[in-house]
Amino acid sequence: MNTQQALEYSMQPFIPMFIFGGGYEMVESERLRSEEALKALVDEWNANPEPSFGYDVIVDLADRNRELCDHVGETRLRNKPSSMLARSLSDADTCAAIGKMQRRSASAVMREIHGDREALGVAFTRKPIQGTVLGIDIETTGRAPERGYIINVGWEIMELTSDATPHDAEAHYCGLPEIYRESGVPLTEIHHITWEDIDNKTPFRENKALQKQILKLMKKYPYMAHNAAFEDSWFKLHLEGYAEARRGGKIVIIDSREICRRLDGEVKTLPRESSPAALENWARRRGTLGTGEVEQHLGLDDTDRMLRTVQAEFNEKNLFAK
Repeated sequence: MNTQQALEYSMQPFIPMFIFGGGYEMVESERLRSEEALKALVDEWNANPEPSFGYDVIVDLADRNRELCDHVGETRLRNKPSSMLARSLSDADTCAAIGKMQRRSASAVMREIHGDREALGVAFTRKPIQGTVLGIDIETTGRAPERGYIINVGWEIMELTSDATPHDAEAHYCGLPEIYRESGVPLTEIHHITWEDIDNKTPFRENKALQKQILKLMKKYPYMAHNAAFEDSWFKLHLEGYAEARRGGKIVIIDSREICRRLDGEVKTLPRESSPAALENWARRRGTLGTGEVEQHLGLDDTDRMLRTVQAEFNEKNLFAK
């Protein structure tokens, strides 16, 4: 499907009663077409500095696709790959993050590494770490941002100093379509969020005040997340104005997992199958998660753990500005 065909598809009337009445095969066929159109539009928007359509077309199509997915069923879609979920941030993003924490330009960091990813570890230690970050984490009903929902978000702000304490913490539960009242909240076995937690809560996509609050904070502070490509992928399809602000250079993302991989020497020596860069394992090594404790998988809890673990790593390497 090319861009023009995708645009035409996005403008077609969406009549749920007709589609859902045709049974699983019809709904699944429509989902495949919807996601093909979504990919074509995202690819065009990423490649073209002046696309012929606004990003709202993409976000609206993603909203429509979720309604289709609700009727296909989360369990049927759980293991299907997503073209909207990035595996990692770009090297340019990492250089921008390093520059922001060291008060120098991203271009200076890019010149320093000369395209060598292995040099990023050295770049993290080249200048003192300082500034303020917004730590954030989301819990979702799946991995694919074009199919699932954000059901919990938590954040804190922390100064990048050796003894800072995270502050201005907030946590919000977000609702789901009524269809999930009977089937249950997907992935509850991981995040332990139940229908009772989100009953009568406003869905994230409908909570415009919450979206504006988060976007305002992201424009004010660089935001930090563990495996930040996940949050980045989800915010692009769920947080209004995020993709445009990100494209305009108004949002800087710091991936704490990248900090772990570049600074914690144990990551390279431990077995890969043990997930040494996972937040829970990293936190245990840095003493921010006790032996008998487990990761909570709730937005605010994981955010607080991440910020304290990053702080412990920077302290161990003596990287904070004096």
